[in-house]
Amino acid sequence: MNNTAIKVSHLTKVYKLYDKPIDRLKESLHPLKKQYHKDFYALNDVSFEIKKGETVGIIGKNGAGKSTLLKIITGVLTPTSGHVHVNGRIASLLELGAGFNPEYTGVENIYLQGTLMGYTKEEMEAKIDNILAFADIGDFVHQSVKMYSSGMFVRLAFAVSIHANPDILIVDEALSVGDMLFQVKCMARMRAMMEAGVTVLFVSHDTHSIKTLCNKAIWIENGAIKESGDAGFVANKYIEMQHLKINETLSNDNNVNLEMFSDESIDHSKTPVIVGTQKREIDTKISQRYGDGRATILDAIILDRNFKQTVEIISKKDYLVQMSIMFDVDLPTFVAGAMIASLDGVQQTGCLNSQDSVVFPAVKKNQIYIVTIQLNIPLRAGTYVLNVACEYPSANNIAHQSLDTVNGFLPLQIVFENDTQTFHSVFYSSGKYAIKEYLQ
Repeated sequence: MNNTAIKVSHLTKVYKLYDKPIDRLKESLHPLKKQYHKDFYALNDVSFEIKKGETVGIIGKNGAGKSTLLKIITGVLTPTSGHVHVNGRIASLLELGAGFNPEYTGVENIYLQGTLMGYTKEEMEAKIDNILAFADIGDFVHQSVKMYSSGMFVRLAFAVSIHANPDILIVDEALSVGDMLFQVKCMARMRAMMEAGVTVLFVSHDTHSIKTLCNKAIWIENGAIKESGDAGFVANKYIEMQHLKINETLSNDNNVNLEMFSDESIDHSKTPVIVGTQKREIDTKISQRYGDGRATILDAIILDRNFKQTVEIISKKDYLVQMSIMFDVDLPTFVAGAMIASLDGVQQTGCLNSQDSVVFPAVKKNQIYIVTIQLNIPLRAGTYVLNVACEYPSANNIAHQSLDTVNGFLPLQIVFENDTQTFHSVFYSSGKYAIKEYLQ
């Protein structure tokens, strides 16, 4: 247990739900102990272990049990059954400022929080300058916190929590508060704590943050662990589930407003078919595939201006992405897209025909269609991947159902045209320039 920061064993939390307030009284007074409630399992037999120094993400939809789990770990709630072992001092960013006294000034609340965390007054005096500098709320620290705006309140509460020198940091979407500059400062501070070996338990709906910040992840669904393990693997599984649920939600709305598109499309008469029409196997360790199966992307390649296949892309040049797609059903139209993503999964650039107001014609079951997309790639040199997607536009194209999507279909290398070319941002956008001498 010396290397264990948090161990959760068979944790269950049950709430009693009553249809009417009077039912609670009826149940307590009934001579035969008749039940008037229904049991709701916020958590159901949850077990996991987190090692010291690990950063673990927790994902799941609203109401899945994430916050309940964290509140039990921090001691805010007691479990119905099971137990939690915590090895080290915890700083919790769940309900920021929950222990603040609204009548006290900011400075007085800093000392109050320090006392609650087990620090002496002398220890807090050594920390207070750093706390005030991080919160950066000026002279308001000498005013009662009931006068604070919500942003000022959060800044002070966050500053107190992260300066507690915790062994374990628990964060529940706390970084979504405050202005942009403060969020950047908070994220930098969190990264520094992670690098210093602080164990972090991080709840977020942002799967990109889970992938980039965390070593491991736990997906909670309906109060139970659905998946756990490598952060990228678990986040991808969660993304796949989300897309399938979106498809299910939209499946009853198959009315597509084709009039909102123009009739313009790429002229295929001059573009040879180079892409293969046999299904290419993808490496599931580096690629992710999801969709409802009404279509299958058989193959996808990148062509240069001479229609030669390539995976070395010259930045700022135009290329063609050619895809072969087989449909399992008849559809009145569909949407195809090609995106370039960085290795951490963030899509950097790309296009969908629907975004460019281009409509594709109806497609037939068991027929293969060749889609060619012209794409400009104004990205900084580096290693990227090609993501491809075939979708069905629903709700007047406000939302799409995924028929087949493959992230990481092809690795590709973006290079500059010559050794002297460079730009310091991720994207390049050509500009127009003027200079005039100012005569005083």
